[in-house]
Amino acid sequence: MSKQNNLLVAASGTGGHIFPALAVSKEVEDEWNIHWLGVHQRLDANFIPKKYNLRTLNIKTPRKNIFLFYQYIEILMSTFQIIRILKEKKINLVFTTGGYISAPTIIASKLLRIPVIIHESNLIPGMVTKYFGFLCNYVLLGFKKTNFYLRNCKTFFTGTPLRQQFYESNPLPKWVPKGEGPLLIVMGGSQGAKAINQILYESLEFLMKKKFRIVHIIGEYNQKSFNLKNYKNYVQKKFTNEIAALIQNCDLVISRSGAGTINELIETEKPSILIPFPYSKNNHQEKNAMILAESGGSVFMNQNKISKEVFEETLERIFKIKSKNGKSCYETLDLMKKNMENKNKIKSKVELKKIFNYFLKEF
Repeated sequence: MSKQNNLLVAASGTGGHIFPALAVSKEVEDEWNIHWLGVHQRLDANFIPKKYNLRTLNIKTPRKNIFLFYQYIEILMSTFQIIRILKEKKINLVFTTGGYISAPTIIASKLLRIPVIIHESNLIPGMVTKYFGFLCNYVLLGFKKTNFYLRNCKTFFTGTPLRQQFYESNPLPKWVPKGEGPLLIVMGGSQGAKAINQILYESLEFLMKKKFRIVHIIGEYNQKSFNLKNYKNYVQKKFTNEIAALIQNCDLVISRSGAGTINELIETEKPSILIPFPYSKNNHQEKNAMILAESGGSVFMNQNKISKEVFEETLERIFKIKSKNGKSCYETLDLMKKNMENKNKIKSKVELKKIFNYFLKEF
C-alpha cells in the first residue's frame, strides 16, 4: 500500500450514517490508510474499529430552538479543526455519508483542494447533500430517483452498501424462541423507536395468544419492566450484532424505514410492516417506505394513525391461513415475499470500488 493513499471517512451519529461508511471502509482498506472522523459521545466509539484511528470532535447535535442558527455556525466553525486534521494526516481523499459532521468536512476539503465523495442513502437527499453536494467530486446515490433532486451535482448510482453479514447466509441465532409460530423481528433503528415499542407492548397478549415468536430490538432507552418469563416466545434485546441472521430467517420485519433498513430488506427479500419516523427531515423515511409499499412488498403504517386494533388487524390479515392446492399457506405473506423477490438489486460494493480505484489512479 502506498503511504500517500490516506483516506478520511467522516461518518457519525446513527447506524444509517455509520454502517454504509463501515462497509465501504472494509472494501477499500487494503488500498487506503483509513482515518475516521466522528463526534464525541455519539455511537461512533461503539462501532468503529481501532485500526481506523477514530478521532472525535466535540460538537453538539443541532436542536430546534431560537439558537438553531448559532448552532449551525458553531458546527461550521469546526471547519478549522478539520483543516488541521486533514493536513496533519496528509489526507488526499475524503468520504462522508451525510449528517452534520459532513458540512464542515466538505468545506475543509474544498479549501485544501482535496477530492471529496459523499454517499446519499435516502431517496430524498438530506440537507448536507442538498446544499453542499455541488462541492463534492461525486455524489453517490442509494436510489436512482434521487438524481432528480440533485441536478447541479455529479451523481453516480451505486446503491447503498451493507455490512458483510448481509451478503452471507447466516443460521438463526440459538437464543431465538423455538417453535412453529411465525417469527417477527421488531426493531426501531440504532436508537430505538418508542412508538413501535409501545404498540408492541400493547399487543403482546394478542401476539402470544396467536403463537407468534418475537425478537424485539428495543434500543438503548426503551425497556419496559415486566416479567419476561411469562412470555416464553418473546425475546427482548437492546442491541444485537446478529441482525442479518435475524432478518434472513424471520417471516416478517416490523421497523422504521431508514435507508439502511430498506436496503437490508431488499437484499434479504423480506416482507415488512414499515412505520416511518414522522419527524424525519424532508419526511424522507415515508418516501423510503413507499419504495417497498408501492411494489407490494411492505405494508405502510402511519405512526400518528396507528392503534392497537389496526396493528393487530394488519397482522391477522398478513398471516391469515388459506388452503392452496390442498396445502395451508399465508397467501398475503407469500405474495409480499414474491414482490420482494422481484426488486432489482445492485452490487453496491463493486460500483463503489470503481469510484475509489479511479482516485487511486489519479494519485
